[in-house]
Amino acid sequence: MPLTPVLSEFWDVDDFWTVDVYKEHGGYTALPKALAQTPDEIIATMKESGLRGRGGAGFPTGLKWSFVPQGDGKEHYLVVNADESEPGACKDIPMMLANPQALIEGIAICCYAIRSSHAFIYIRGEVPHVIRRMFEAVRQAYDAGYLGQDILGSGVNVDVVVHAGAGAYICGEETALLDSLEGRRGQPRLKPPFPAVAGLYASPTVVNNVETISNVPYIVNNGVDWFREFGTEKSPGFKLFAVSGHVANPGIYEAPLGITMRELLEYAGGMRNGHELKFWLPGGSSVPLLVADHLDTPMTYEDIAAAGSMLGTGTPMVYDETTSVVAAITGWLDFYKHESCGKCTPCREGTYWINQILHRFSAGDGTTEDLDLLQELCAQILGRSFCALGDAASTPYPAAMKYFADEFAAGTHTAADALFDPVATTVFAAAEVAR
Repeated sequence: MPLTPVLSEFWDVDDFWTVDVYKEHGGYTALPKALAQTPDEIIATMKESGLRGRGGAGFPTGLKWSFVPQGDGKEHYLVVNADESEPGACKDIPMMLANPQALIEGIAICCYAIRSSHAFIYIRGEVPHVIRRMFEAVRQAYDAGYLGQDILGSGVNVDVVVHAGAGAYICGEETALLDSLEGRRGQPRLKPPFPAVAGLYASPTVVNNVETISNVPYIVNNGVDWFREFGTEKSPGFKLFAVSGHVANPGIYEAPLGITMRELLEYAGGMRNGHELKFWLPGGSSVPLLVADHLDTPMTYEDIAAAGSMLGTGTPMVYDETTSVVAAITGWLDFYKHESCGKCTPCREGTYWINQILHRFSAGDGTTEDLDLLQELCAQILGRSFCALGDAASTPYPAAMKYFADEFAAGTHTAADALFDPVATTVFAAAEVAR
């Protein structure tokens, strides 16, 4: 399947991030077209296109926009989730560096469609170079009349605020992001109410990912039929796939949804010399791992789910035979334990205990009883936390046990030995003291 550069077509053009160069390559032609239509027509176009959220959940974009109530007398808001901070995820940050004007044009169109005059771009605080780039790109869009009051003489007002987060992974969850924007500690809210009804400042709010909004100008410009030429019926369009790990040429490859991981691996130059694939993750560290038998699975939301994982952010992580599955999962759980906001008990306590047990396996001090305890802990967290962080922490181990149970068994000894093993006792006691 050939690559289909659309969002990334001109990333290598000098100063493509500026308004002038973006316009030279067809930019800001979709906004006038959108303003010539009614807001409801724009929402209908998004629904017909089948565009699904590119932030991980894959929720239909047009349907999300249509949830915003009209005639309610409240201010409406658009919030762009640019808090990309999951291990393995790296597509939105390059997008904002190389093609920020497409994001800004998409923001203006979305605001018009949902009857909003205020938008926020929430960027993770650890990438100041991206924040500076977006500040300047927004300033240029204001100067050119694509943002601000009465854009292009249409009577439509759109103001955009670039907001820097403080570096919390939990703020990638949409309601925690909203709390952070309001000046509070970033913690997930109980839903319902959903943001479309009571979001930012208790007003109707649409929260979309950077890549999702960046698709909007291209759909408005080229039409629904053009967009549906790419991808599959249930997962139409193209996607930025950020391939990382033990491959010869890690990078971002834009391809239609439905491409297989085997094809993406070929574009990435295959595995590094002299090594073979051991396992891979379709969408960052928060999804269950897959193995070589799944390389021909189409990279769509529904096909990857049928294979037992999730497409997620579409940022495949590839590992070769030199990787310890136990060590990899332990590293991910180090991250999730650290990033848990602590609001809900299953995630706060569960990530701690899973992490401690995994470290025992890494040290060769696990027991056969620990294997069952890990399964029980994961089951207690899955679906019982306020947000998906708990789910992300509870999915790696069951999937790993399905394919690599021998590696966990290699890190165990009998429970009776553990009672008299001074090393195991010391490690466990140290963990308790540290807690």
